[in-house]
Amino acid sequence: MIRPAVMPPPLPASRFAYGRKPPSMRAAEVPGMCSVNVQDLFDDIPDPIHRHGEDIAPVRAAAQAALSGVDMSMIQPDDSVHILCSEHGFGMMGGHAYAELIKTIRDEVVARTGATKVKLALSSAASKFESEEIIPRHGLDDHFEGKTFAFGPYDPGIAIDTEIGRLYGVRKAYSAKWLIHVHYDDPREIHYHHVNGRLLKSFTMSYARMETRSIYHTNFPTRSANIVPRAIYESPFIKERWAFAAVLSTSPTGVMGVDADRDLIALDHRVSALILRRYGKMVQLLGTVDECFEVADDTRWLPYQHAGGLTACSLYESGTDHLDLDLPSSPTSHAQKRTGFGPVKAVVMNYGWKLYSTTDLIIAADDRVAKDILRIHADREVVVASNLTEAVAIAAARTGTDKGIVFDGCYGAINMTRAMAEFLIAKAPEVARRVDEELLPKWLRQRNLPVAA
Repeated sequence: MIRPAVMPPPLPASRFAYGRKPPSMRAAEVPGMCSVNVQDLFDDIPDPIHRHGEDIAPVRAAAQAALSGVDMSMIQPDDSVHILCSEHGFGMMGGHAYAELIKTIRDEVVARTGATKVKLALSSAASKFESEEIIPRHGLDDHFEGKTFAFGPYDPGIAIDTEIGRLYGVRKAYSAKWLIHVHYDDPREIHYHHVNGRLLKSFTMSYARMETRSIYHTNFPTRSANIVPRAIYESPFIKERWAFAAVLSTSPTGVMGVDADRDLIALDHRVSALILRRYGKMVQLLGTVDECFEVADDTRWLPYQHAGGLTACSLYESGTDHLDLDLPSSPTSHAQKRTGFGPVKAVVMNYGWKLYSTTDLIIAADDRVAKDILRIHADREVVVASNLTEAVAIAAARTGTDKGIVFDGCYGAINMTRAMAEFLIAKAPEVARRVDEELLPKWLRQRNLPVAA
């Protein structure tokens, strides 16, 4: 089961990254690193239709097949259309599959309706500048004939009256006659959405003004938060503009396909069942980790970097089964504003986006990365290594554990130290049994989803 380390997707230069430039060495190249395939851990995780570096044509074909069953007749040739998307989708497997889905939707809408006012509307939570890297990298400006724009939660708002009161969306995002919501089923931030309305999350996290976004993100880190995005989606304001939604369907192995529907609730139910079936065991497996160090070696902020298809926040927030809806809707322990990192005792920073909280102990892989870390995280202990190999050795020595995991964007496999590989392999059989026999049936029943596959 233990295999040589696999090379992850290449990293682009980014103004958002510590050090700004891609590293000269990836964690997979550190002596002693190995990998474990997710299908060796759990053999019921399905094969993908696409992973980074492979032919993108199956994604377009899957999108066309899904869209063939969607009614677009409400869109007239002179109508304005916004294809709404979120920046995180471009951090999954290099973003190529998500970009291809978006391009295919644009092509199908234009071909089937004759619409010429079709714009790409890209949401960025931190700033509007992510689009300056994402849009040209994926050729979206050319594909949309220059009809693209970015927006964020600080842009001018528009009132949306809902059954729970007045909320606020971003005016620019909703300024078209028709809205197409393009999302992904990446199970990031399970501790917030609990796979309960996963596909509606964008209505607060991506398309809302900061006042409304904060209700979800800050004030309600509990299941009550899920009321807010659903209230927006079901408001008359959205319903009169609603065209349809499409989702990039994934698993820990890669892209599985595309689903689309005019009914977002029905789509969300289908996707939720698949998330629980495909990702549940991997989430529970990370929950067995008692202590480790992490190597950050992927694009995006630390919690949203991938390993074996899971984002790091699944590890940071482990210890509680956030998929269990029987848990109290309020935190059982005192709330902390500072992000917790669970069993992660130290972060080796090789590559990652700036300005997110990190562990008390940070080991910078080189001077260039260290310069940004020391400037931004002045309250943390920062050790500066001469190279990545030394940084990993320092992390093991300072934390007292040889269990290290690499978040480097890989799907299908996880790069890690041998000690971590042996630990996860030993834990996997009991995790599989418990999920199959106890947890998965419970999770599905809690959401009124069919227990039978």
